[in-house]
Amino acid sequence: MVSSERGALRLPGLLVLALVLVLAVVAALLYVAATAGSVTAASIVVLVALVAVTGFTVVLPNQSRVVVLFGRYLGTVRRSGFSWVAPLTRQSMVSLRVRFFDTDVLKVNDARGNPVEISAVVNWQVLDTAKASFDVDDYEDFVKIQAETAIRHVASVYPYDAYEGERLSLRENADEVETTLAADLQRRLDVAGVRVLLVGLRRLAYAPEIAADMLRRQQADAVVAARQRIVEGAVGMVEHALESLSRREIVDLDEERKAAMVSNLMVVLVSDRGAQPVVNSGSLY
Repeated sequence: MVSSERGALRLPGLLVLALVLVLAVVAALLYVAATAGSVTAASIVVLVALVAVTGFTVVLPNQSRVVVLFGRYLGTVRRSGFSWVAPLTRQSMVSLRVRFFDTDVLKVNDARGNPVEISAVVNWQVLDTAKASFDVDDYEDFVKIQAETAIRHVASVYPYDAYEGERLSLRENADEVETTLAADLQRRLDVAGVRVLLVGLRRLAYAPEIAADMLRRQQADAVVAARQRIVEGAVGMVEHALESLSRREIVDLDEERKAAMVSNLMVVLVSDRGAQPVVNSGSLY
């Protein structure tokens, strides 16, 4: 495996082009001389000029050229512009631009075994051109496959919903899930010299076959949570009412009357229907 990227030896392209033109002029003058020695020298000059021409390369902004000579990695040219590198080399282009892609919608079982549909957007960039070119077969396909693998793995670690707040969940803790997903994907892509810039969840939902049942469960959980909040508030109001009556000495209630008052107040406060008042002009008993 190639250890890491290194810079390739390069010369300004215009300077080498000027030298090639000088060689062409020299070769033309030698051919004009028309002697046996001059023709041989001219042929050598022309051959050298033709070989030198193969070293020219053009690098666009945010792109690079990986230079290979007879199977040996010589280095990478990152500087944009017209350059000259070693002749007879193979120069492959590797983009350094930030790229992104949407993963397909994947059906994965979450930590509780419920099927969920999930997809993500991945922003990535080639950091090491040597690893991207030589340590993996096709680094673009490698990124896509590893992204899907990481999404499947992370989605299986977390539940879709965290009931009673016992752990992190895919739906309620998107930031933490995305951070974990980015770290997991970066670990998988280090071998390809790729840097993960951002991972964001694009779609997250229960699979259609259980979506209706899970919606009813969420509604039931919401009702229970609302009832608990109502009861807690009603208890506080009843406690405040009893303390106020006792502190202001408005009425003296024994334990049995307090229990009856608490019962009536709780019924009024907790009921989801309007209370019907009953006028009692006599004793509580």
